[in-house]
Amino acid sequence: MNRTKAHLDLKGQPISLEGLDAEELQLVKDLAEHAEAHPDWNEFSNFWMARVGGFYAARGLSRQATQQTAAYRIGSDLASRLAIRAGLARPPDYRDELENLIHTRFRTRREFCEATGISEDMLSHVLAKRKHLAINTLVEALERIGYTLHIAPMAD
Repeated sequence: MNRTKAHLDLKGQPISLEGLDAEELQLVKDLAEHAEAHPDWNEFSNFWMARVGGFYAARGLSRQATQQTAAYRIGSDLASRLAIRAGLARPPDYRDELENLIHTRFRTRREFCEATGISEDMLSHVLAKRKHLAINTLVEALERIGYTLHIAPMAD
């Protein structure tokens, strides 16, 4: 947990703590301390979801609104870290973001390939984690569809 005004998630993206009231800041602190003291993914997942859900339900927030809060996102991030440490999950990488881009912006992988110039065979290998795209290939493909490569700090 970053002691400044943000928590860096697994992708290196900040989850801002600014605007949280004292009780929310204490909730986030409690989540981080519990994750440290109880590194079992199942136990922590049960704890954080009940704790955050109950906290915001008492404030009248819907489940959907609760999922948008910093505390919820931090709890989810901490649970993901524990799952990775336990060998139950793997850290995210550029291929996850690429797959998400394909699903949200294109009807099919073929459409994505036609737009970017990446062969369907190569894309299949990359998304299956068997191969990597060369950085210049990835940069050029992303530029063709109006995206760019971003370098972010690694999470703790």
